[in-house]
Amino acid sequence: MDKPVITGNTIAIPSDVEHLADVDLFIEGILRGWEVDESRIADIAISVSELVNNAICHGNKSTHDKKVSATIDRKGSLIVISVTDEGAGFSPENIENPIADDNLMKEVGRGIFIVKSLMDSVDFELTPTGSKVTIEKGV
Repeated sequence: MDKPVITGNTIAIPSDVEHLADVDLFIEGILRGWEVDESRIADIAISVSELVNNAICHGNKSTHDKKVSATIDRKGSLIVISVTDEGAGFSPENIENPIADDNLMKEVGRGIFIVKSLMDSVDFELTPTGSKVTIEKGV
């Protein structure tokens, strides 16, 4: 895969951070089409960007032949987005608290913390082919 592929409500990208903007445009475009409030779009876009970046860098280790996918759905007044990678997976319980004194000056480790603070729910799942993170936000 050399470029983003859009199929219905899913975008798949190669594991390269240069495609983060493609995912942002895709997600924000759908949300605007659903007439979602701009402040909620910002929260969702930040969260998806963090998750896709993590999937590229940590999940797939920026391996270009692996892909990251984001799927967006609307269930009534709830936006549901799943981000999947093809990596080995991780344990969310092992993520260090970024606001602990020992971690305040670290340059990494805040993505999941940010997502959890912006979304109504965050669910982590290890699949047979990688990791899947599903986020929900009421609109």
